[in-house]
Amino acid sequence: MFLRGYGTTRPWGWLTLLLVACAAWASEITFELPDNAKQCFYEEIVQGTKCTLEFQVITGGHYDVDCRLEGPDGAVLYKEMKKQYDSFTFTASRNGTYKFCFSNEFSTFTHKTVYFDFQVGEDPPLFPSENRAAALTQMESTCISIHEALKSVIDYQTHFRLREAQGRSRAEDLNTRVAYWSIGEAIILLVVSIGQVFLLKSFFSDKRTTTTRVAS
Repeated sequence: MFLRGYGTTRPWGWLTLLLVACAAWASEITFELPDNAKQCFYEEIVQGTKCTLEFQVITGGHYDVDCRLEGPDGAVLYKEMKKQYDSFTFTASRNGTYKFCFSNEFSTFTHKTVYFDFQVGEDPPLFPSENRAAALTQMESTCISIHEALKSVIDYQTHFRLREAQGRSRAEDLNTRVAYWSIGEAIILLVVSIGQVFLLKSFFSDKRTTTTRVAS
């Protein structure tokens, strides 16, 4: 699988594209999506190939993003607005370049980190003779079962890592808000304390002035 990514108008966006290009052999990519930006990826797909697009927003704002998938003829196969995560499976109706984009154009100041997994086609058989009419040997059946179990483990590990990263981001945001709130409370307490001191001093200065006038 070969992915090509193109984004929009940010000076350091080209660095993201370079990193994507370096990892273009992989079907799983995590990238930074700036505010007011749009990132698109392209994939050459043969007719009849089954494909699955899965994505999740890891960090940023309300953890949502717009996603759009188009066929070679420009027909919209999938479109969702402000989704945190989703999965979409389709079968290519024709040969050509399929395009899917992630948009953060609705956000004015929040950066997002987006993960997606784009799978094209089925995994090749573990054994060349797996599709034969004769029954598999016990060793072959055991290897296939272990192979499928390991694939499930890898998938679970990926989702757990994503949840851990999202949870860490939420915890860091909460810690930052608590720190700012504590600083604000300390400033308010200091201002109130100083105000009370000056208020009490004003009471005593008024009494001293009244006593001086009576004595004179």
